[in-house]
Amino acid sequence: MADDTHVLDHPPEGAAADWTIPQDWAHFTPEEHRVWDTLFARQAALLPGRASNAYLRGLDVLKLSKPGIPDFEELSDRLMALTGWQVVAVPGLVPDDVFFDHMANRRFVAGNFIRRADQLDYLQEPDVFHDVFGHVPMLADPVFADYLAAYGRGGQRALGLDALKYLGRLYWYTVEFGLIAEPEGLRIYGSGIVSSFAESRFALDDASPNRIAFDLKRVMRTEYRIDDFQQNYFVIPSFDELLRLTVETDFAPLYEELARLPDVPVATVLPEDQVLTLGTQAYALAQK
Repeated sequence: MADDTHVLDHPPEGAAADWTIPQDWAHFTPEEHRVWDTLFARQAALLPGRASNAYLRGLDVLKLSKPGIPDFEELSDRLMALTGWQVVAVPGLVPDDVFFDHMANRRFVAGNFIRRADQLDYLQEPDVFHDVFGHVPMLADPVFADYLAAYGRGGQRALGLDALKYLGRLYWYTVEFGLIAEPEGLRIYGSGIVSSFAESRFALDDASPNRIAFDLKRVMRTEYRIDDFQQNYFVIPSFDELLRLTVETDFAPLYEELARLPDVPVATVLPEDQVLTLGTQAYALAQK
């Protein structure tokens, strides 16, 4: 008889009720540490002048340049002293309610595995490099750390309002693929960009994508793709403004309004958009 139990219905063997597992840092092999070091060296050389000041400060203060996959216990001690966050290991993807509960309580879940040496450029499921190198430096910034905790609390509310689709888009276009306008120019802070060698260049340098000023309702209407470069990037003016919007917005009536509006397809530019860079869409057209 077929087993129709969903993989996320209950924690896997060896995981606690909250889906956490011991990191067991000693289990990582020399080859896995070399993969981390290869990825780290490549991104660390590329990101100055591209990543946000907050990200680069976090990379420095958390001492992620130490060789090998970071020890979560040491990393959490440093992070806790800065913003009250910690990093906890999980076996892979976790259910939405578990994810939001950890985030609301300032626990960042990180996959306890790393891609193979022949997968340096893309891995569909987030691994420890994406989760730690991509996300954790931003958690050393007090304002962004507060934003992510507020997002976790918002996620818990959204579960009861059947609105995860909209809130997921906010996460995608900020935490994963966000850009920020800094005095020196546009910079990347989204983890999906800073952890990607190719998209770190594409997001800022390529003429193909649109770069649009951040608008909360617009972002939450916008579809996205998980398997290719983004064709719309949304640019926040500051992390303070992102946090303010998140804390001050009453999301329940916003969700109701969004449910009455059509979704906005990938790469679309609306007449009311404040377009900072109008893309050529050359990359997207070449993929067809």
